[in-house]
Amino acid sequence: MLNQHSFEEIADIYNLLDDIKQEYEEGIKPILIKNSPLRYRNPHTVPKLKKIIINRGLGLAAQNTNILKKNIEEFEKVTGQKPMITRAKKAIAGFKIRENMELGLSVTLRGEKMYAFLTKLLFFTFAQIRDFRGLSLRSFDKAGNYTFGLKEQLIFPEVDYDEVDQTQGVTINIVLEDSSPKYKAKSIDKILNGMILFKFLRFPLNDCGYYEKYSSFAEINQVWDRKKHLKRKRWSQE
Repeated sequence: MLNQHSFEEIADIYNLLDDIKQEYEEGIKPILIKNSPLRYRNPHTVPKLKKIIINRGLGLAAQNTNILKKNIEEFEKVTGQKPMITRAKKAIAGFKIRENMELGLSVTLRGEKMYAFLTKLLFFTFAQIRDFRGLSLRSFDKAGNYTFGLKEQLIFPEVDYDEVDQTQGVTINIVLEDSSPKYKAKSIDKILNGMILFKFLRFPLNDCGYYEKYSSFAEINQVWDRKKHLKRKRWSQE
């Protein structure tokens, strides 16, 4: 039998599926301001999604017009927007790359298309990944943005199996807009804001419980600094 907590989760997921932007403005944002008044004194300091950037590198295969055209059509189906062709900034003889050579595709989603793609990604695409164990917290960068890769395009519902000649992945970068004051502009604060927002948006983060044993963020910061020091020491020995 479902308990009260289960009913609340179902209601939250239904609201996110219905309109993820409206749920953020009317549900998530007021809750964050109410529950954390010291952290979010100003409504503008509450983290929010700014844009989603999707990239795919094709390498020398981009010189084949048929492959390039197929990839462009695939991006249009998945994202609902025509991608931009990325080109080499300079020539690299060792990799047989010439200046201004076509190398890949990139598309930047904002507004309604961004929220539509995020809804599809959270509630339909991740469920199609084999042996999916969640997303890692270590994929946050210093600015609080989140980057992860998908190995194949077949997990998207718009892609037809019969039309795919070769499985190719994409890199997805979720950029957050954070207007925190200078005294809260540290990397740990930006990453924390991203974690909080992602948990409310039902992102499948798999290692959040790893940090529950620490009583404060200062301890977590010390652990991260220690890991960085060990990495530098290992590199210097090699």
